[in-house]
This record gives sequence, C-alpha cells and structure tokens, in this order.
Amino acid sequence: MQTEKDKYIFGVVKVGEKGQIVIPKEAREVFGIEAGDSLLVLGDRTKGIAIVKTQVFDAAISGVFEDR
Repeated sequence: MQTEKDKYIFGVVKVGEKGQIVIPKEAREVFGIEAGDSLLVLGDRTKGIAIVKTQVFDAAISGVFEDR
C-alpha cells in the first residue's frame, strides 16, 4: 500500500526459526529485488533496521573516494 509519494507499507512479516524473513512481493517489485541479489542490513538501536541493495550502497559510497 502506498501511503504518500514514495512511501509504502508492505505489511507484516514473521521471523522464522533461523532468523529469516520473506520480503513481500510488492516490495521486491518496487525496489527491483530479485533472487540472488545481495542486500546490506543496517541498524540503529533507536530507529530500527534498514535493508538496502548493495548496488545502491556501492553507488552512494563510491562518490566519497572519487578524485576532486
């Protein structure tokens, strides 16, 4: 469900015995997540957990090391 422009609520997921979750289909479609993709899990004790495709993180961090 889209709540505002570029803001979504994808629903509730359960954590399995091995700590695994299933990313809802709509979320995978919106963010282009496919089988075999690598995801980076970030965390902040007060703000929660964020899951980011490594390509997005790589693109963001590569600008830090460019010659200026």
